[in-house]
Formats: sequence, structure tokens, C-alpha cells
Amino acid sequence: MTDNTILFSAYELGATPLANRVVMAPLTRNRAGPGLVPSEHAAEYYAQRAGAGLIIAEATQVSKQGQGYQDTPGLYTDEQVAGWRKVTDAVHAKGGRIFVQLWHVGRISHVDLLDGQAPVAPSAIRAETKTFVNNGFHDVSEPRALELDEIPGIIEDFRRAAANAIAAGFDGVEVHGANGYLLDQFAKDGANHRTDAYGGSVENRARLMIEVTAAVAQEIGANRTGVRLSPASPANAISTSDPQAQFDYIVAQLDALDIAYIHVIEGATGGPRDVEFDFDALRRAFRNSYIANNGYDRGLADARLADGKADLIAFGRPFIANPDLVERLKTGAPLAEIDQATLYGGGAAGYTDYPTVG
Repeated sequence: MTDNTILFSAYELGATPLANRVVMAPLTRNRAGPGLVPSEHAAEYYAQRAGAGLIIAEATQVSKQGQGYQDTPGLYTDEQVAGWRKVTDAVHAKGGRIFVQLWHVGRISHVDLLDGQAPVAPSAIRAETKTFVNNGFHDVSEPRALELDEIPGIIEDFRRAAANAIAAGFDGVEVHGANGYLLDQFAKDGANHRTDAYGGSVENRARLMIEVTAAVAQEIGANRTGVRLSPASPANAISTSDPQAQFDYIVAQLDALDIAYIHVIEGATGGPRDVEFDFDALRRAFRNSYIANNGYDRGLADARLADGKADLIAFGRPFIANPDLVERLKTGAPLAEIDQATLYGGGAAGYTDYPTVG
């Protein structure tokens, strides 16, 4: 096999056979309908992109408490499960494979999304960032620290959402442990000042992410479970003093669980890749599949695959305006540009109406 064909070669991702090594990364589009059910256009949107070896559907909250943005879908009611079933059926009808990303935002939320209740977090430290609520961007609300006896309920929410994902027809799930959301908040000491079993040491701060992943893997199978990580990203005002030690440990624990993959944002989310962190160390420490993410184009993807530095390559924003991204990458066709005005919220415009090359 020549290097420039690796990206388009078939691949076995745990229990899921993929037609190629191109992954559609999760992309929040704020288009869920009443009851936070996927919109009426979602099945068409994802089916249009079924040429990806794997679609990872948008971040989907595991509970009402887990919501942090207006009009994002959930997976905790029967109606939501039924809505997602329409999506998975449409993708499978096109020969595609689809996981869903399970999400609890933690402190990145607003009281208006939570019936007046404060968001929850490892510690009562407000993030200096904004969220999308009431049709605009507003400062996140002051969180409260989770009580120790509430943590089993968080783990159960992820476990139940994973079971719902399989009931909805997903091929697997990705646990969202990245980008400054709840599991990342627990892992990083800029947000976690706890002194109990979930704070302090690297091992304690990793505990919730590992316990959640173990519960999901036990529920649906480790070979249908992945985790997204962003060790060096400052997304959503997150920070940590010891990223390398922390994520070397986390990945070793995830490896011990024998999950299907880790999905790693290499650098700052949506920003520079050049950061002080040894991502290759994570690749070496994890026996199963490594999905690389952040600023990839065809050339970088080919190079990293050829060097064995990744097994699959995730593309995010290019999939928004290019439903046929795999074909464009294969042929070298130019990529269409995103209409920023329709990126978040709305209906079909800027969602299902981007043309293909053909």
C-alpha cells in the first residue's frame, strides 16, 4: 500500500468496520427541536456525510443538568432516543457508521438552561467564558461544587445514556472528556480544588473520567467505547499545572480498560497545534486505536498515518460545508467555505443545503 492511500483504506475500529479512516468529528450546531430531540433535518444532514468512515455525532447531554447551550440534543428521554433512531437509520441506509458523543458540560452552563439551578462543577469556580443561551452569547453562571454523594448519579447518567445510544441504533459512543467540560474539569487542577477522593493528586483527579468510561464500557462493551481528550487545550477557560503527567496516567488507565479508541485534540482546540506536550507519548501508551484531531489537511493526515502516529484522522469544520469531504480529499477538489451566519441554530439553511462537487 502506498502512503497516499492509507487515509482511504478500510479499518476495524473495535467492533465496528469502517470503509475508510476519515472521521467526522462532533460538531455542535444548536438545532435540536422541542424536547431537545434532534431536529427534523438531522437525519438528512448526517446521511449526507455518511461517506466518512465514522461519524461521531454532535455532543449530546446525558441529563438535563448536563446541558450547557441552547438547542443541543439529549439522550435521556424516550423521545430523544426515537429522534436519534431516525438519524442512525438514515446513516446506516447509506452504508455509514455512527457513534454519539456523550456530554456533561459541568460549569459551562447558565441558570436559564437549568430551571434556575446553578451549574455543577468539581469546585465552585466560575469559568471566564460564555455560552450560547437566549439566542446570544452570555457569561456562564456561577457553579456549585458537586457533593461527594452526587457523583455516583453522574456516572449513572453516562451509563444510562450509553444504553440509550445503543437503543437508538448507534454503533458506539464517545465519552466527552475534553474541552473544559465536566470530566475535563475534574481532571485539571485549574478547575478542581477538591480535597476528597476526586481531587488533589493526578490519580484522584482522573477518577471520575475513568469511572464514567468503565461504566459505559461495562454497559455497551469496551469495543464500542471511545474517549475524547484535549490534554493541552485551554478551551472554555480550563487550565492545569501538570498536563503530561496527568494525561499519561489517564491514557494508561483507559488502555487498561481496553476501550476501542482515544480521540485526541492535538494542541489548542480549533487553534495552534504547536504546544508543549508529547502527544506521541499517548499514542505509544495506548494499544488500541488513536484518532488524531486538530487542523488536519490531506497532507498532514497522510504524513501522520504513514509514520504510524495515528490510525484515523478526524476532521471537524470542513465537514460542515463539504458533505462529500471524503471525495474532495481523495480527488483534491477545493473545499467550500462555511457560512458563518448559519453555523448555529436555524433550520435547513446552512445545514443540509451545502452542495457536493458532482
